Amino acid sequence: MLSEFDLIKEYFQRPRHAAAPPVALGIGDDCALLAPTPGMQTAISSDMLVEGRHFFAGADALKLGHKSLAVNLSDLAAMGARPVGFTLALALPAAERDWLQGFSQGLFALADAFNIELIGGDTTRGPLNICITVFGEVAPGRALRRGAALAGDDIWISGTLGDARLALADLRGELAQPLDAASQRSAAARLHTPVPRVELGMLLAGQGIAHAAIDISDGLIGDLGHILKLSHVGATLDVDALPAGDILATRDTALRRAYSAAGGDDYELCFTAPASAREAVLALAGSVATPVTRVGRIEAQAGLRLVDAGGAPLELQLAGFDHFTS
Repeated sequence: MLSEFDLIKEYFQRPRHAAAPPVALGIGDDCALLAPTPGMQTAISSDMLVEGRHFFAGADALKLGHKSLAVNLSDLAAMGARPVGFTLALALPAAERDWLQGFSQGLFALADAFNIELIGGDTTRGPLNICITVFGEVAPGRALRRGAALAGDDIWISGTLGDARLALADLRGELAQPLDAASQRSAAARLHTPVPRVELGMLLAGQGIAHAAIDISDGLIGDLGHILKLSHVGATLDVDALPAGDILATRDTALRRAYSAAGGDDYELCFTAPASAREAVLALAGSVATPVTRVGRIEAQAGLRLVDAGGAPLELQLAGFDHFTS
């Protein structure tokens, strides 16, 4: 039987990378030590994934390892920060080798893609619960904050929306017309292995192109609402301009509108930028092979107004996900 420290040593402690980020001391002591880059600010974010709330019991361990880190990296992307390192707090019902092997493989594959280190954390026995805290760096005054949108800004979305919610609905048996096997696999990839838009966020912040940003985790309408509230502005959102995922785009209009506008689990970026920067936004996004779509406009009048492709108002009863009311 694996002890706590055997578990850590076998599955989560690795030799440091040759080109390691500014980590002076990692796993093995009471604290990790970071050596911040002079003149930079530290960005920190935590996310918790709980079995039965954020993922199904028996979820694929490799994919779960990926997603656990991806959702945190998405928060750094929304701030325009460069990832530096992360900690992992892990509660496990039992120390099962096959599960640990898959989880750590998925976790470290994504960590290696962004050259970041696991620098510490904790393990205990209990219901499956995964909590990651991620650390990043951003230049002072460059962080993309929710409260910085300005009237006249364009609203942009990276990637596509809604396929993750469609996959979840199919898994729950909520769809009148279930997905075929190929469509389920494609949509489920968006649910289980989201791609954090770190490179795009860093460029938007580093080049001073975007004003405000947020990652779309609880649905666009809810997450955009945070920008509007903190920036003391309103917006008009063209629901029919929202870039639906490949599978969702084949479904009926009502479902496409609902899941692209308020589906959740997309982990794309929603950001605002001045209209004068449209060409710069497209060029920047193209440089990191990330599609972006202009979907609305920030306005001085408070509130969020939903319209169709022709500009006619839409009376849609949609809301973002909330852990205590949804």
